[in-house]
Amino acid sequence: MKFDAIPKEVLEVAKTLENKGFEAFLVGGCVRDLILKREPKDWDITTNATPDQIISLFPETFYENRFGTVGVKTESENPKLKVIEVTPYRLEMGYSDNRHPDEVKFSQKLEDDLQRRDFTINAIAYSISKGQLIDLYKGQEDIKGQVIRTVGDGDTRFGEDALRMRRAIRFSAELGFMINIDTLASIDKNHGFMRNISKERIKDEFSKILMSKNPMIGLGLAQKMGILPFISEKLEEMVGVEQNKQAHLYDVWEHSLRALQHAADKGFDLETRLAALFHDIAKPETKRVTRGTNGGEDKTSFLGHEVIGARVTRETLKSLTFSKDITEKVGKLVRWHMFFSDTEEITLSAVRRLVRNVCPENIWDLINLRICDRIGTGRPKEEPYRLRKFQSMIEEVMRDPITVKMLKIDGNVIINELKIAPGPVIGNILNALLEEVLENPALNTEEYLKNKALELSKLPKKDLIELGKAARESNADADETEIKKLREKRFVK
Repeated sequence: MKFDAIPKEVLEVAKTLENKGFEAFLVGGCVRDLILKREPKDWDITTNATPDQIISLFPETFYENRFGTVGVKTESENPKLKVIEVTPYRLEMGYSDNRHPDEVKFSQKLEDDLQRRDFTINAIAYSISKGQLIDLYKGQEDIKGQVIRTVGDGDTRFGEDALRMRRAIRFSAELGFMINIDTLASIDKNHGFMRNISKERIKDEFSKILMSKNPMIGLGLAQKMGILPFISEKLEEMVGVEQNKQAHLYDVWEHSLRALQHAADKGFDLETRLAALFHDIAKPETKRVTRGTNGGEDKTSFLGHEVIGARVTRETLKSLTFSKDITEKVGKLVRWHMFFSDTEEITLSAVRRLVRNVCPENIWDLINLRICDRIGTGRPKEEPYRLRKFQSMIEEVMRDPITVKMLKIDGNVIINELKIAPGPVIGNILNALLEEVLENPALNTEEYLKNKALELSKLPKKDLIELGKAARESNADADETEIKKLREKRFVK
């Protein structure tokens, strides 16, 4: 079998090894993807050369691990081809932490390398020069049958590296393959080993599931197999939490999965997919049922779930080692996903405040989240009239000033031209000015703002401090304040 889609950089690395008398095989995911006629995400070569021998053959390499993998640098402009990883055949022994082998030995036999791999679909090697597939575990049959099956005994494979359970689920979501029944049973039996896996490795697989074509399938499997709590116990708490039937066809967990799946179907970014999954994460915590009177229906409420949910989301993403930027953006989307969008009642100033709160660069992701939220309820319309009109209002206010930095004067003008002494008073004045401009953008002129700043500076210090404080609270994401109020309302700490 010949594959025509192998890049020249990969061909050159394999040819260099073979010209010096070494074996060279493509192996793992890239071979699987070639068989499936998919573009490989990366290219891995395995060989009987040792790391030192590999390094000696190429002008620029790096080797910073104990598994023998040498990164061969190429001159390619393609990020996927800048580095080709070349790894010696190896044997792995002892997995006391269910994560890493206690001992690694290099081998001269390809068979040794293939037998240590996770799934049959990833245990196929390909000789470029011979056009030959080496398939000792019937991986091609499983690719054709769309089955994910461990190489050998599942208990052994998952005991070696517990993250392989998560990888099985991820491959199912990415490829649309079914997991073999014996492999599923082994995941169910051994899922407790996941506690030994670092949050960073869990985050990487979790992100790949989210960015797959079928994240609903992947996370649904994770929940059924007992793996979901190792991502977040708060996600697990959503399972089976019923909602108002008038607005939702599904419980909180299924609703969130369906919202996430719509985000995937639309090709939305990681942050929007995370927000779709997490937007109702505090509903179990905030659920309250008021019993109906005189035979009336019970009423269910989730007061403040978006406020508490933003905090829980930030804490969860931080614990999973997501970046600060991702954590903050997703937190904002969750915090503001319940925005009021009745265009018969909402004002342009309220729209400006929403844009300011979620940040202009995130506002359209918030709209996308609202659309996913609606689809997740089982409602047929993706963008009803009110939401479309709300979008037009956003476009209308996007050029209006929504932050202190967008005012026509700044602190230096207030200090230098108006001769007002530096200090906290400047911040109070600027926030009070922004409050006026949010209500009426036409007031954002240098002349008006200078006159108003001068007027404000003459207020008693106490009054100005109160005015600035009120403006800041109005112009800030007051999550903690609202959380405190909600807890006091329910008589909890």
